[in-house]
Amino acid sequence: MQYRRLGKSGLQVSEFSYGSWVTFAKQVDVAPAKAMLSAAYDAGVNFFDNAEGYEQGNSELVMGQAIDELGWSRDSYIVSSKVFWGGAKPTQRGLSAKHVTDACHAALKRLRVDYLDLYFCHRPDIDTPIEETVRAMDNLVRQGKVIYWGTSEWSGQQITEAHAIARANNLTPPTMEQPQYNLFERDKVERDYAPVYDTFGLGTTIWSPLASGLLTGKYNNGMPNDSRANLPGYEWLRDIMMGEQGRARIEKIKALAKIADGAGMPIHHMALLWCLANPRVSTVILGASKIEQLHDNLSALKSREKMTADVMAAIEEVMGNKPAAPQRF
Repeated sequence: MQYRRLGKSGLQVSEFSYGSWVTFAKQVDVAPAKAMLSAAYDAGVNFFDNAEGYEQGNSELVMGQAIDELGWSRDSYIVSSKVFWGGAKPTQRGLSAKHVTDACHAALKRLRVDYLDLYFCHRPDIDTPIEETVRAMDNLVRQGKVIYWGTSEWSGQQITEAHAIARANNLTPPTMEQPQYNLFERDKVERDYAPVYDTFGLGTTIWSPLASGLLTGKYNNGMPNDSRANLPGYEWLRDIMMGEQGRARIEKIKALAKIADGAGMPIHHMALLWCLANPRVSTVILGASKIEQLHDNLSALKSREKMTADVMAAIEEVMGNKPAAPQRF
């Protein structure tokens, strides 16, 4: 395991991290969560990702109990939460100062910690002025309840506005962004955010590096019974996987699998290492629901040297989706 700075901050985050979306409290309870968290931690993973919206907070309850029972020293790991989807009532969602504050306090209790290392705005909120959210985050940082705050799936323009507000008012600016990034989803990371990496030192904690499992190749011959896309509430994911776009992507995945085989590694290892090859990526969030799956994903690091310039070029030729020159603002 190697470590990268989270943007311009001094925080060293493991290049692979472990997230709980869809798994903890949905597929995994405390006992297997402890086993997987321990396996990741022992492999050098130091960042564990969560959110209030994951299983209505129950994912954080499982992670908090598991880490507490494992007895890790608090200064040896990084834990996150995200704020946006806290409940059905108007004061339980969005990025108002009230909800940002309430959600932070609730996450601290569920995760059984005194502070959050990373706290993300889970989506932009068109009903709340960005200045209100920046001030709320700054207040939590000054109180010692949050160390670094950031965004998830914000636009480059919105991130720039947040930085401008922070600079003008001597407030704490966002440090990191959590975008989707994989071989099929490249535009935000490679184009939209391009102007803000050097300007503000943006770090990224990217999610869905395997495109919700598509890049494992397991959907090449249809929908497996154990797929997360078959879980109740994830019908939207099944529609994506088996829809017209999904079928088109599967044809590319078959071509990518040949490249991976020629390089001596499985396609999902190649897909994970492709994400890591981007120096703008601070960490790649893994989302395994079984310990064997987690061990397998972590072992991709053993094939790092196989990602040669020729392999990268072959991948690019198959994908044909390199984003155009970045926009400027």
